[in-house]
Amino acid sequence: MINLSNVKVVYGKRILFQNANFLVRPADKIGLVGPNGAGKTTVFRLITGEEHPDEGEILVNPGIVIGYFSQSVGEMSGHSALQEVLAGAGKVYELGKKLHELEHRMADPSGNFSDSDMERYGKLQEEFLHLDGYEKETHAQTILTGLGIGPERWEQAVESFSGGWRMRIALARILLLNPDVLLIDEPTNHLDIESIIWLESWLKSFKGALVMTSHDREFMTRICTRTIEVAGETITTYSGDYDFYLRERILRREQLLSSQKRQQAMLAKEEEFIARFAARASHAAQVQSRVKTIEKIERIVIPPDPKIIKFKFNPIRRSGDVVVDFKNLAKSWTLPDGKLLPVFSGVTGTVVRGNKIALTGVNGAGKSTLLKVISQQTEATGGTCSLGASVQMGYFSQYSCDVLKPDRTVFEEIQERLPMATVGFIKNLLGAFQFSGDDSDKKVSILSGGEKTRVMLACLLTQPINFLILDEPTNHLDIASREVLLEALKDFQGTVIIVSHDRYFLHHLVNRVFEVDHGALKVYEGDYDYYLRKTVN
Repeated sequence: MINLSNVKVVYGKRILFQNANFLVRPADKIGLVGPNGAGKTTVFRLITGEEHPDEGEILVNPGIVIGYFSQSVGEMSGHSALQEVLAGAGKVYELGKKLHELEHRMADPSGNFSDSDMERYGKLQEEFLHLDGYEKETHAQTILTGLGIGPERWEQAVESFSGGWRMRIALARILLLNPDVLLIDEPTNHLDIESIIWLESWLKSFKGALVMTSHDREFMTRICTRTIEVAGETITTYSGDYDFYLRERILRREQLLSSQKRQQAMLAKEEEFIARFAARASHAAQVQSRVKTIEKIERIVIPPDPKIIKFKFNPIRRSGDVVVDFKNLAKSWTLPDGKLLPVFSGVTGTVVRGNKIALTGVNGAGKSTLLKVISQQTEATGGTCSLGASVQMGYFSQYSCDVLKPDRTVFEEIQERLPMATVGFIKNLLGAFQFSGDDSDKKVSILSGGEKTRVMLACLLTQPINFLILDEPTNHLDIASREVLLEALKDFQGTVIIVSHDRYFLHHLVNRVFEVDHGALKVYEGDYDYYLRKTVN
């Protein structure tokens, strides 16, 4: 269906990839992986024709429909959420509009509806039926509901939705299009677990070809049966899922290192021969032959290992056995009109030293609000919440990055928190968070979401914390960075409460689960697998 053949893309002096090849076949489910900035989004833009290669060609079968969901949703206005999704149906939507106009004229006694209009209406209706037009609205409603936008919000103006919810609407548009080839770039970034599970099921049953990127390892592994890596100035295909790719990449790298070693030994031997006999006329032909042979040999280049953050928490002071104790906790927000919006009530629980707790619940259940109460970011409207002895708390939220000063550099942000530290110590700390060399001099204002998250995690590291409260710390981190953070939290000797939509992360970290459900708290005395077994219908 789509073939990238000997493609080369250059940005300025930087080669993204060269001699790159890969094929998208009917019904393929492909996971596109690689470090940030390696060129994954460029691959999507090449396929859609938004960019063109410097060398090579992109072959796309004529007539196929390509749907592309990116992190840039564009302008949305003048429609309800449902209308905006239906507008993504392309030709079907335009046919529906024409049919609606003709039906309106038919119903108007003074509409002068002619025989030719009736004939046109019949042809349009036949084409509309052929394209399953009358089912599109039902499909659109199903998709919106699956992505967390229920019937009460279908007619809400798109302008009134926040950026994250608009991303869901944009994703629903592409799914309704039901293209031959679906390209989706980080579809889970703004979804809760329930919506992620629904999308996973939809994509598994999708009949077309799929090429996707995702920072959610479990999501990708459950869906994709092939993996394509964009890294080291090339594109490499692996005939298996993400777990297979991780194993196979290690084997291939070892084989490449062995091949490079053999090649270097051979080249050294040839160069030694040339140097020894270059001045002898009797060996001139042999020397020239070997020189030409060496010149033609393509040197084996070992791509660098992916850069990932590596860090560990400082030694911590032991807290008391009870870290947090809350009883009959309640919280309501005051709306602009003065009315109270209850979030939860009667919430009771105890966090014990060494707990690694996942806080779960549907979107809007009050998880972040509960964390804000526990971390003393906001006051409860009822009940009590007390910290235990010697508890030193650190709080990371989805909005923690807002405290970073845009005009400061990354180095200055850390230096502000460690005024007595040496330059070398701060540089080493930042290097552990992938801010090496000149990167530490970047202004906060130009950092990406993932870079800001890493800066805030580094800021946490500067404090002697024994109780971590983390609200979506994995957002904007790539898979490799998430896994290093996971290993650090597993080794952390303190206590953790975490909200995350990354199921792989939760599977491998937590030993208790608190679920916020309909304003109350349910406690599960087991790991995340135990929680899933208890809650599966």
